[in-house]
Amino acid sequence: MRQSIIAGNWKMFKTPLEAKEFMEAFKPLVASSKSRILLAVPFIDIPGAVQMARGSNIEIGAQNLSEQDQGAFTGEISAKMLKAAGVSFVLVGHSERRQLFQESNSLVHKKLRKALENGLTPVLCFGETAADRDEGKTKEVLESQLSQCLEGLTAGDLAQVVLAYEPIWAIGTGITATPDMAEEAHRDCRSFIKENWGPAVSDRLAILYGGSVKGDNIASLMAQEDIDGALVGGASLDPTGFSQIVNFT
Repeated sequence: MRQSIIAGNWKMFKTPLEAKEFMEAFKPLVASSKSRILLAVPFIDIPGAVQMARGSNIEIGAQNLSEQDQGAFTGEISAKMLKAAGVSFVLVGHSERRQLFQESNSLVHKKLRKALENGLTPVLCFGETAADRDEGKTKEVLESQLSQCLEGLTAGDLAQVVLAYEPIWAIGTGITATPDMAEEAHRDCRSFIKENWGPAVSDRLAILYGGSVKGDNIASLMAQEDIDGALVGGASLDPTGFSQIVNFT
């Protein structure tokens, strides 16, 4: 039985003071949740959020990392730095990184490797465009992304990875894949993992759904057999609204 995971991604929102106020309001609202709660915050919010999360059931993570260990890379943050700052996970390959900053599957693969090498859980984001779906290429595109991003990983590596299926056409648009559409994509991805790493790995691998997840659709999504949680964007910015998603049961 896979534990449900609800992850929030604040993107480029919230100052450190706003992050503190969020955590103060959010913690008591989810204290009894049975889900694993992840919160990906901006780099500047990490120290305060980590401190506020101590002793709670909330894990703090980052939204990106460098594929380099260190060096003359102005503006970059390494996995070692993130680990030292107290984060437990990091998003890799989010569609906004892929689209706005031209991150390739090859680069995402390198970042994922760095996360694993430094004891961070990589949450690997992937998904198809509206054109891909319209052309009937969803399965092909998803398998290609997974193949390239997970290349060379062992079963032990996969045990530390969380997948997050995010159809690009549903991110920030208010359009959500129907539960059946999302389940089909998740089932295809789990089958791909099974074919390449075996049933033991595929059975325990968590696959989250992301794309305009809200309090009024989370229960129907979570009712699907292969959907193990959600990666929530805008709806994670409000502590009350996000707590309703976390406490979906």
